[in-house]
Amino acid sequence: MRSFIIHMSSSTARQKNAAKLCQDLPNGELIEAVDGRDPQQINDVQLFPGNLYRPEYPFKLRPAEIGVFQSHRRIWQKMVDEKIDLAITTEDDLRIDPERMKQALELIKPIATPDHYIRIPVKQRETAAEVLARRKDLRLILPKVIGLQCVCQLVGRRAAERLLAVTNRIDRPIDTFLQMHWLTGQPIHSLQGSGNQEVAGEIGGSTIQFRPPVSDKLTREFKRAAYRAKLMQHPQRVSA
Repeated sequence: MRSFIIHMSSSTARQKNAAKLCQDLPNGELIEAVDGRDPQQINDVQLFPGNLYRPEYPFKLRPAEIGVFQSHRRIWQKMVDEKIDLAITTEDDLRIDPERMKQALELIKPIATPDHYIRIPVKQRETAAEVLARRKDLRLILPKVIGLQCVCQLVGRRAAERLLAVTNRIDRPIDTFLQMHWLTGQPIHSLQGSGNQEVAGEIGGSTIQFRPPVSDKLTREFKRAAYRAKLMQHPQRVSA
């Protein structure tokens, strides 16, 4: 098992946490994050204003979101190039409970294949279409609607190859894109109860979240709710 932690080396506030993740996760390795503000670093992807796919995404991609998407693609490409069958991929604002993560990996290792993409989220909000495995308070599920955030996941090589093939053009953030399983052809599973935490607030704040002006907040919330309602029309279903 390999582990890759996305980290921008210039982010001194996050260095300590990134280094700890390298120690706590199996065979941890830092992967330099892509800077979405640098045209040279994102010149291999075509950007669109939310209108590539249905439902249309109602917000403009911000540089930080582009950088995050391309950072994950960098890891996917590494997995394909180096024939890495399975890897934990995380962002550098994750905190894990090493013992609970060990239990989580023991649960999913017999199941995970190079075709899998298994989220290990910090928020337990997904509703199960199917429960694939259970141990105490850990559950591996196929969620009806895939949750947001890509703070931590177990990615298979063929899943990475599949996702690379459909992401040389992007029009929305990576977590929102991954929700579109009918487009990617990639089922997304979720491991609940891992004890993972997001600690961006303790190490300099989020790199992608921002506070819109008060006058714009209600409009954004309405658009977000309308977009979410359209996603609900495309639940993941248990295979026959």
